[in-house]
Amino acid sequence: MNQIKKLTTPLTEESIKNLHAGDSVLLSGVIYTARDKAHKLLAETLAAGKALPVDLQNQLIYYVGPAPAKPGQPIGSCGPTTSSRMDSYAPMLIRQVGLKGMLGKGPRSEEVIQAMKDCTAVYLAAIGGTGVAISHSVKKAEVIAYEELGTCAIRRLEVEDLPCIVAIDCDGNNLYTQGVAQYRQDK
Repeated sequence: MNQIKKLTTPLTEESIKNLHAGDSVLLSGVIYTARDKAHKLLAETLAAGKALPVDLQNQLIYYVGPAPAKPGQPIGSCGPTTSSRMDSYAPMLIRQVGLKGMLGKGPRSEEVIQAMKDCTAVYLAAIGGTGVAISHSVKKAEVIAYEELGTCAIRRLEVEDLPCIVAIDCDGNNLYTQGVAQYRQDK
Protein backbone atom coordinates (compact mmCIF):
# COMPACT_ATOMS: atom_id res chain seq x y z
CA MET A 1 0.00 0.00 0.00
CA ASN A 2 1.35 3.41 -0.98
CA GLN A 3 1.81 6.05 1.69
CA ILE A 4 -0.17 9.27 1.23
CA LYS A 5 2.21 12.11 0.41
CA LYS A 6 1.77 15.66 1.63
CA LEU A 7 2.41 18.36 -0.97
CA THR A 8 2.53 22.07 -0.16
CA THR A 9 2.64 25.02 -2.54
CA PRO A 10 4.60 26.79 -3.84
CA LEU A 11 6.01 23.70 -5.53
CA THR A 12 9.71 22.95 -5.64
CA GLU A 13 11.62 20.72 -8.03
CA GLU A 14 12.53 18.51 -5.07
CA SER A 15 8.91 18.04 -4.01
CA ILE A 16 7.87 17.32 -7.61
CA LYS A 17 10.67 14.79 -8.14
CA ASN A 18 9.44 12.93 -5.03
CA LEU A 19 6.07 12.31 -6.67
CA HIS A 20 5.43 9.25 -8.81
CA ALA A 21 2.48 8.31 -10.98
CA GLY A 22 -0.06 6.54 -8.79
CA ASP A 23 0.89 8.32 -5.55
CA SER A 24 -1.98 9.55 -3.39
CA VAL A 25 -1.49 13.19 -2.40
CA LEU A 26 -2.95 15.63 0.10
CA LEU A 27 -2.40 19.10 -1.35
CA SER A 28 -2.17 22.19 0.88
CA GLY A 29 -1.30 25.85 0.39
CA VAL A 30 -2.31 28.42 -2.21
CA ILE A 31 -3.50 27.22 -5.62
CA TYR A 32 -5.14 29.07 -8.50
CA THR A 33 -8.20 28.20 -10.55
CA ALA A 34 -8.44 28.74 -14.28
CA ARG A 35 -10.33 27.16 -17.15
CA ASP A 36 -10.08 27.56 -20.91
CA LYS A 37 -11.43 31.14 -21.16
CA ALA A 38 -8.97 32.37 -18.53
CA HIS A 39 -6.14 30.43 -20.17
CA LYS A 40 -6.94 32.12 -23.49
CA LEU A 41 -6.68 35.54 -21.82
CA LEU A 42 -3.40 34.54 -20.12
CA ALA A 43 -1.99 33.46 -23.51
CA GLU A 44 -3.09 36.72 -25.14
CA THR A 45 -1.49 38.71 -22.31
CA LEU A 46 1.81 36.85 -22.71
CA ALA A 47 1.71 37.24 -26.51
CA ALA A 48 1.26 41.00 -26.04
CA GLY A 49 4.37 41.08 -23.83
CA LYS A 50 2.41 42.19 -20.78
CA ALA A 51 2.61 40.95 -17.20
CA LEU A 52 0.10 38.32 -16.11
CA PRO A 53 -2.45 39.30 -13.45
CA VAL A 54 -1.05 36.55 -11.19
CA ASP A 55 2.45 35.19 -10.64
CA LEU A 56 2.25 31.51 -11.59
CA GLN A 57 5.92 30.66 -11.13
CA ASN A 58 6.20 27.49 -9.00
CA GLN A 59 2.42 27.45 -8.62
CA LEU A 60 -0.40 25.03 -9.41
CA ILE A 61 -3.53 25.69 -11.46
CA TYR A 62 -6.71 23.76 -10.63
CA TYR A 63 -8.95 23.36 -13.67
CA VAL A 64 -12.29 24.16 -12.07
CA GLY A 65 -15.26 26.49 -12.38
CA PRO A 66 -16.70 26.40 -8.87
CA ALA A 67 -20.35 26.73 -7.99
CA PRO A 68 -21.39 29.76 -5.93
CA ALA A 69 -20.66 29.51 -2.22
CA LYS A 70 -23.45 28.94 0.25
CA PRO A 71 -23.64 31.40 3.16
CA GLY A 72 -20.75 30.89 5.56
CA GLN A 73 -18.71 28.80 3.09
CA PRO A 74 -15.72 30.02 1.06
CA ILE A 75 -16.72 28.14 -2.12
CA GLY A 76 -19.42 25.92 -3.57
CA SER A 77 -18.95 22.54 -5.18
CA CYS A 78 -15.63 22.55 -7.03
CA GLY A 79 -14.96 19.36 -8.94
CA PRO A 80 -12.33 19.15 -11.68
CA THR A 81 -13.02 19.91 -15.31
CA THR A 82 -11.53 18.12 -18.32
CA SER A 83 -7.87 19.09 -18.50
CA SER A 84 -7.38 18.52 -22.23
CA ARG A 85 -9.27 21.78 -22.83
CA MET A 86 -6.17 23.57 -21.52
CA ASP A 87 -3.64 21.51 -23.49
CA SER A 88 -2.99 24.20 -26.10
CA TYR A 89 -2.02 26.66 -23.34
CA ALA A 90 -0.31 24.52 -20.68
CA PRO A 91 3.09 24.06 -22.40
CA MET A 92 3.44 27.84 -22.75
CA LEU A 93 2.63 28.42 -19.07
CA ILE A 94 5.04 25.68 -18.01
CA ARG A 95 7.89 26.86 -20.24
CA GLN A 96 7.49 30.66 -20.17
CA VAL A 97 5.97 31.34 -16.76
CA GLY A 98 7.31 28.47 -14.65
CA LEU A 99 3.99 26.78 -13.81
CA LYS A 100 4.91 23.61 -11.89
CA GLY A 101 1.59 21.85 -11.34
CA MET A 102 -1.85 21.27 -12.77
CA LEU A 103 -4.88 19.60 -11.20
CA GLY A 104 -7.84 18.36 -13.22
CA LYS A 105 -9.22 15.19 -14.73
CA GLY A 106 -8.47 13.16 -17.82
CA PRO A 107 -5.44 12.55 -20.01
CA ARG A 108 -3.02 15.18 -21.35
CA SER A 109 -1.43 15.68 -24.77
CA GLU A 110 2.12 14.65 -25.64
CA GLU A 111 3.04 18.36 -25.88
CA VAL A 112 1.98 18.94 -22.27
CA ILE A 113 3.81 15.83 -21.07
CA GLN A 114 7.00 16.84 -22.89
CA ALA A 115 6.88 20.32 -21.32
CA MET A 116 6.41 18.68 -17.90
CA LYS A 117 9.44 16.45 -18.48
CA ASP A 118 11.58 19.33 -19.78
CA CYS A 119 10.68 21.72 -16.95
CA THR A 120 9.96 19.39 -13.98
CA ALA A 121 6.21 19.80 -13.59
CA VAL A 122 3.47 17.46 -12.35
CA TYR A 123 -0.12 16.71 -13.27
CA LEU A 124 -2.47 15.71 -10.47
CA ALA A 125 -5.94 14.28 -10.95
CA ALA A 126 -9.02 14.70 -8.78
CA ILE A 127 -12.01 12.44 -9.10
CA GLY A 128 -14.89 13.88 -11.08
CA GLY A 129 -18.17 13.98 -9.18
CA THR A 130 -16.50 14.76 -5.86
CA GLY A 131 -16.86 18.54 -6.01
CA VAL A 132 -18.72 18.86 -2.72
CA ALA A 133 -16.13 16.74 -0.90
CA ILE A 134 -13.28 18.72 -2.47
CA SER A 135 -14.91 22.00 -1.41
CA HIS A 136 -14.36 21.01 2.23
CA SER A 137 -10.60 21.29 1.61
CA VAL A 138 -10.97 24.94 0.53
CA LYS A 139 -10.47 27.28 3.47
CA LYS A 140 -10.52 30.59 1.57
CA ALA A 141 -11.39 31.67 -1.97
CA GLU A 142 -11.20 35.02 -3.74
CA VAL A 143 -11.47 36.16 -7.35
CA ILE A 144 -8.19 37.79 -8.37
CA ALA A 145 -8.47 38.20 -12.15
CA TYR A 146 -10.98 38.19 -15.00
CA GLU A 147 -14.03 38.65 -12.78
CA GLU A 148 -16.11 39.18 -15.91
CA LEU A 149 -15.72 35.45 -16.67
CA GLY A 150 -17.91 34.50 -13.70
CA THR A 151 -17.21 30.90 -12.66
CA CYS A 152 -14.28 30.86 -15.12
CA ALA A 153 -12.51 33.78 -13.38
CA ILE A 154 -9.12 33.15 -11.82
CA ARG A 155 -9.43 32.49 -8.11
CA ARG A 156 -6.84 32.23 -5.39
CA LEU A 157 -7.71 29.29 -3.14
CA GLU A 158 -6.20 28.37 0.19
CA VAL A 159 -6.55 24.61 0.50
CA GLU A 160 -5.78 22.07 3.19
CA ASP A 161 -5.40 18.37 2.47
CA LEU A 162 -7.16 18.43 -0.91
CA PRO A 163 -7.13 14.76 -2.01
CA CYS A 164 -5.70 13.92 -5.43
CA ILE A 165 -3.55 11.42 -7.30
CA VAL A 166 -0.37 11.88 -9.32
CA ALA A 167 -1.63 11.10 -12.80
CA ILE A 168 1.52 12.08 -14.72
CA ASP A 169 4.83 12.61 -12.98
CA CYS A 170 7.77 14.76 -14.08
CA ASP A 171 9.39 11.75 -15.80
CA GLY A 172 6.32 11.26 -18.00
CA ASN A 173 5.01 8.15 -16.22
CA ASN A 174 1.33 8.26 -17.02
CA LEU A 175 -1.52 6.44 -15.29
CA TYR A 176 -3.79 7.06 -18.23
CA THR A 177 -1.59 5.04 -20.58
CA GLN A 178 0.38 2.75 -18.28
CA GLY A 179 -2.25 1.87 -15.70
CA VAL A 180 -2.41 1.92 -11.95
CA ALA A 181 -1.27 -1.68 -11.37
CA GLN A 182 2.30 -0.93 -12.42
CA TYR A 183 2.60 1.72 -9.69
CA ARG A 184 0.73 -0.13 -6.93
CA GLN A 185 2.89 -3.22 -6.65
CA ASP A 186 4.16 -3.99 -3.18
CA LYS A 187 7.92 -3.91 -3.00
